[in-house]
Amino acid sequence: MLPDGTLPSLAALLAVFRSCFTAPGHRSFAALAVGLIAQTRRRTVCGMLLGAGLERVWHHCRAHRFFSASRWRTDALGLALCDLIVARLLPPGSAITVVVDDTLFKRSGKKVFGVAWHHDGAAKGPKPIGFGNCWVIAGIIVQLPLLSRPPCLPVLARLWRPKRTGKIAFAREMVEAIAARYPTRMVHAVGDAAYAGEHLRGLDDAITWTSRLKVTSVLHALPPPRTGRSGRPRTKGARLG
Repeated sequence: MLPDGTLPSLAALLAVFRSCFTAPGHRSFAALAVGLIAQTRRRTVCGMLLGAGLERVWHHCRAHRFFSASRWRTDALGLALCDLIVARLLPPGSAITVVVDDTLFKRSGKKVFGVAWHHDGAAKGPKPIGFGNCWVIAGIIVQLPLLSRPPCLPVLARLWRPKRTGKIAFAREMVEAIAARYPTRMVHAVGDAAYAGEHLRGLDDAITWTSRLKVTSVLHALPPPRTGRSGRPRTKGARLG
């Protein structure tokens, strides 16, 4: 719930991101954000212009150039959004729950960057695959009084491409960026079985990581204490289950 019980204006919310852009870039960002909210049909770049009522005022190249050539960084924008969420929607000093998952954004065409065939959990039929971009996304869980279930608000994302940086490494990178942003808060990361593995070793004490066990997982008890100096110490205890 908002601290003062009032809803800030959209202009005040968009002003929070002013430091992430140049002055012309922020004007384009604000206009496209308004168009994205107002658009009820396809939320393409030209659709944002139409939603903002600028289709006859701006040339469409100005909107496309904002995404292809303007100077701004997605991480800076995402962390500024984190500040807004933490300040207005989370209790002071509370832990931050971050959900990590990947989603498929279906695309088509020969010139789309980073596309490949991916698993698509939302696909219907015997073959759950789809062609497009796979994004690893980190979102913050918040409690809102008007909703019975807590929503997840996406803040950071990474484009995953096969045979390159793994999804777990991307997820850890984003969670650690959020934890570094708020060094006095605990960060609880949550993911499914795809986000569990040895790449999570050595996490900071301020970060916890919870995931579902893989089908092939094997659990062991803690290694017994070492007695004497002969022999190699055991690295794991007896197998459980």
